Amino acid sequence: MATTSTATVNAKANAHKRWNTLRGGCAHARGKANERGRTKDGATRAVPVGDPAPCAEHFLRLDDFTKEEIWEMIHRAVVEKKRLQSGDRSFKPFAGKTMSMIFAKQSLRTRVSFETGFTLLGGSTIYLGPEDISIGKREATKDISRVLSRYNDIIMARLFSHTDMDELAKYSSVPVVNGLTDYNHPCQILADALTIYEVLGKLEGIKIVYVGDGNNVVHSWLNLARVMPLHFVCACPEDYEPNEATLREARASGISTIEISHDPMTAVKGADVVYADVWASMGKKHEAEQRKVDFQGFQVNGDIMRATPNAIFMHCLPAERGVECTDEVLEAPYSVVFQQAENRMHAQNAVMLKLLHC
Repeated sequence: MATTSTATVNAKANAHKRWNTLRGGCAHARGKANERGRTKDGATRAVPVGDPAPCAEHFLRLDDFTKEEIWEMIHRAVVEKKRLQSGDRSFKPFAGKTMSMIFAKQSLRTRVSFETGFTLLGGSTIYLGPEDISIGKREATKDISRVLSRYNDIIMARLFSHTDMDELAKYSSVPVVNGLTDYNHPCQILADALTIYEVLGKLEGIKIVYVGDGNNVVHSWLNLARVMPLHFVCACPEDYEPNEATLREARASGISTIEISHDPMTAVKGADVVYADVWASMGKKHEAEQRKVDFQGFQVNGDIMRATPNAIFMHCLPAERGVECTDEVLEAPYSVVFQQAENRMHAQNAVMLKLLHC
C-alpha cells in the first residue's frame, strides 16, 4: 500500500484552506453586490443597474466659454506647444485614458491632430469611420453616446449634423469635443486665435476679414465675437450670408464690431487678417460649379492682399488652389496657413487638458 507523506498531507490541507478562504471571499463579494443591487421587492441582481451621471463639461461652441476661459486655453496651448517642440515627451496626463473619435466626414487635419495630440499626452484613441457606426442611422445617436461614454474617458466627433453633436453631449457621461459640424468649427477657430496671437502678438480688437461662403467657420468666428472683442467682417455674395440667428446673437452681445459686405476689395481695407475657405464645403460639392459662378470676384488673390499690405493670410484647409485663393497668396511670406494647421493639435490639446482637468 502506498503511503502519504506528511508534506503531502500538509500541502493538501493548505490548498483546501486557501480554497475555502477564496470561496468565502467570493460569497462575501456576491453578498455585497446583491445588497447594492437589491430591488424593492427583495429580488437581487448580479450587477447594480443605473446610468452614470451626465457630464456637464463639453467643447461644443466657443461662446459656451468666457473670454477668460478662451485665453486660458490659448495660453495653455502656447505652453504645451513649446514643451513638445523642445523635445520633451515626459508629460503623460492621459496615460491609461482612451478617446473614441467619430468621423462622419473624411478628414486629414482633424484626425491626425487629435490622434497625435492625445497619443503624445499618453492616451490611446479609437477611430470610428463613416461606415463603422453610421451615426443617427444604424443606431440612435443617444445610444451611441451612452455606450461610448461607458468605455472611454472622452469623445471627439466630426459630424454633418450639429443636432447629433448636441445629442451626443446630452447623453454622454464624459466630455464631448466638437471636431466640426455643418454649423460650426470651434477647434479650428481656437487654433486660428492661437495663430493670430503668436504672429501679431494680440487678438482682441483686430480686424479679421473672411472672404467667401458664410459657413461653419464664419459661425465660429461669430461665436467667438460674442465673448472676445473683435472687428469681424464676412465678405460674401448675396444669398451666401451666415446663419441669421448666429449673426443677430453676435451683434446683440455688443462685444464686437460685426459687418457683412458684398464687396471684398473694400472690405479688406485695413484688415489685420484676410481669411479664405473653400466655396463649396463637404456636403455642398454638388453645388460647386454654380458656386464658382456665384463667387466671381471673391477669390483672394494678389490684388486683394495688396489692398491691405500689413495683413496675414489664413485658410483652414483643404484649399482648392486657383479657386478661392491663388498659389501666389497661399505660398506668400504673409501666409500662415500651415502654422494654423500645426496649431490645431496644440489648441485641441489645451481643450482636452481643460476638460479632463489635467
